[in-house]
Amino acid sequence: MRILWSFARPHTGKLVLGLTLALIGSAMGLASPMVTKWVLDSLNGSTSLTGPVTALAVLLVVGSVIWLWQWILLGTLGERIVLDARESIVRRLFRATVPEVTRRPNRELVARVTSDTVLLHQATSSSLIGLINGTVMMVGTLVLMGVLDLVLLATTVGSVVVVAVLFGVLMPSIATAQERAQEHLGRLGGVLEGGLRAIRTVKVSRAEHRQSERILAEARQVATFSVRAARREATAWTIVWSGIQLAIILILGIGAWRVGAGHLEVSSLIAFLLYAFGLMGPITEVSQNVTALQSGIAAAGRIRQVETIELEEPEETGPAAPTVAGLGPDSTPLLELRGVSAAYGPDAAPAVRDVNLTIPRRGHTAIVGPSGAGKTTLFSLILRFLEAQQGELLLDGRPYREYRHAEVRQRLAYVEQESPVVPGTIRENLLFTHPDATEEELRAVLAQVRLTEKIDALPEGLDTDLTSSSVSGGERQRIAVARAILRTPDLLLLDEATAQIDALTEVAIHDAVQARAAESAVVTVAHRLSTVIDADTIVVMEAGRIRARGSHAELLATDDLYRQLVEALRIAAESGADTDAEPAENAEPVPAGAVSG
Repeated sequence: MRILWSFARPHTGKLVLGLTLALIGSAMGLASPMVTKWVLDSLNGSTSLTGPVTALAVLLVVGSVIWLWQWILLGTLGERIVLDARESIVRRLFRATVPEVTRRPNRELVARVTSDTVLLHQATSSSLIGLINGTVMMVGTLVLMGVLDLVLLATTVGSVVVVAVLFGVLMPSIATAQERAQEHLGRLGGVLEGGLRAIRTVKVSRAEHRQSERILAEARQVATFSVRAARREATAWTIVWSGIQLAIILILGIGAWRVGAGHLEVSSLIAFLLYAFGLMGPITEVSQNVTALQSGIAAAGRIRQVETIELEEPEETGPAAPTVAGLGPDSTPLLELRGVSAAYGPDAAPAVRDVNLTIPRRGHTAIVGPSGAGKTTLFSLILRFLEAQQGELLLDGRPYREYRHAEVRQRLAYVEQESPVVPGTIRENLLFTHPDATEEELRAVLAQVRLTEKIDALPEGLDTDLTSSSVSGGERQRIAVARAILRTPDLLLLDEATAQIDALTEVAIHDAVQARAAESAVVTVAHRLSTVIDADTIVVMEAGRIRARGSHAELLATDDLYRQLVEALRIAAESGADTDAEPAENAEPVPAGAVSG
C-alpha cells in the first residue's frame, strides 16, 4: 500500500475532492430509504406528499450531478497517474546504464510501461476512494438500519461478518495467483518476441515445434494461474452474493414476525429492506476495490523494481563543462586508456585487463582479435556504457570522471555491428544525432555511402517509413554509417561497418572512413582484411589484453596470432563470408608482405 500510495500522493488534492464527492453522493443514497419511509407514513396519515416527493426529486438530480462530476474527475486522475508512471519509467530506462538494461528481457521492461501501468489506473484513483467510500457507505447503512430496528440489524451484521471473514481468507491467494500470472505473461512476451526476431533461424533449424512449445509452456503457466485466480474470485463472489441473499431472507422472515407482533411498522420494514438491498452495493464496491488494489499493489511492486536500476548519472540540467584551454590540436592524444580493467558485474571476471592504449587525434586504428578478446568491451568503455574498475580513461588529457556522459558522447560517433534503425522515417534516422543538419548535408552523406539512387527511387524519398522490411541489412548498415559521418566527430567508432554490404559499397564506405581519418580519429573493430591492411595502427587483443600493436607489415613479421587472424580474414574474404576473426586452426604462417592492399 505504501508503494501504491507513492503514485497517488502527488494528486492528494484531487483524491480528497473525489472522496468528498463520493461521500456526498453516498449520503444522498442513504437518505433515499428514509425519504421513502416518509412517503409511506404520509400516505397512512393522509398528509401532503409534496414535501417527500420534492425531496426524492432533489436527491435524484443533485446525486446524478455529483456522481457525474466524480466519475469524470477520477477517470482523468487515473489517466494522469498512469502517464506520470510511464514518464518516470521511460526516462529512467533511457538514463540507466547499458548493462542494467541489456541484462533484462526487453519484453518485461515493455510490460512495466504498458500493462502494469494500466493496473495502476483503477488501483490508485477509483479503488482507493471506492474502498473508503464503500466502507463509509456500508457503516452508514448499518447505522441507519440500527435506527430502524436493532434485531434486524443484528441479523444483517451476523451475515456480513461471515461473508467478510470468508472473503478475507480468499483474497491473499487471489493476489498471489494474479502476480504469478503477470510474471509468466512478461516471460511469454519476451520468448515470443525473441522467437519472431529469429524466425529464419527457427525455420532453418526445423525448430518450429520446439520453439512453439517453449512459448506455449509460458502461455500455459499464465492460463494455469489465471484460472486459479478466476476460480477463487468466483468463489469469493458467490460467497458474497449468497450471504446477502441469505440476509435478505432472514430479514423478511424475522421482520414479518415483528410486524405481526406489533414491534415494527410496515414502513420501517420496507425502509429496512431497501437498506438491505442497497447494502449489496457498498459490499460489492469494497470487494471489487480490494481485488483491484491487490492487482495494483502487485503492479506497483514490479514498477518500483525499475527504480532499482542503476543510472549513469543524475539528469543533466547544468551548463556543460568548459573545455581545457591552451591545448593545441596535436598537443595531447585525443583519447588514452591507462591500465584499464573492467568487468560486467562486481562478481564477474574482468573482460579487459590492464589495457594501455593511445588514440591520436587523426588516423585509423583497427582492433582485431578472436571472439571474447574484449573488443566490444573496449568500445563500451570508450562510450561510457561500462565504467572502468581499475585505471582511467582520459579525453583531451582530462579523466573521464570529470566529464558528464553526454559531454564524452558528443565528441564521438558510433556504428553498431547490428546497425539497428530507430522507428521513424529515413530522414529521422539520419538526423537522429544531429537534428539541425541541412538537406545538403544529408544528400552529401547519402552519396558517400551510395544510397542516393535507392532513396530517390522510393515513393516518399527521405520521408519513407524505415522498417526492417523496407531496406536490406546492407542498406540499413549504410544508413547507420551515414548517420555517424553526417558531421565529422572527434572520434568515429565502427564495429565493422562493412559487415553486410557488397564490394562496391564497401569501397565507398572505406573511402568515406579514410577521409574521416585524415581529419579526425577513427577506431574500428575489424572483421575484414581490407579494413586491417589500411589502418595506421593495428591493435591485437587476446583474452582481454592487448597482445601486440603496430602496422600490418610489422605485425605479420612479429606476431603469430595476427598472422593466423589475417589468414582467417583472407579465407573469409575469398569465400564471401564475414567472420569474427577467429584464428584458423593449424593455419600456416603468412610471410610478411605476402598480403598486399
